[in-house]
Amino acid sequence: MTRRFTATLAIVGLFLLVGFDLMSAPPNPYHAPPALALGSGIAASGGFCGALPD
Repeated sequence: MTRRFTATLAIVGLFLLVGFDLMSAPPNPYHAPPALALGSGIAASGGFCGALPD
């Protein structure tokens, strides 16, 4: 395989993945979390291994 073929395959795969993601669940900006929630009052969520349980 050449670099050109591998790069083309990777780009086509990326477009297919993004297209599949958009078709399965269209983006809804009204239910999306804010990109930067600095001082917004929204509590952080997600896993953090160093966080102690409540």
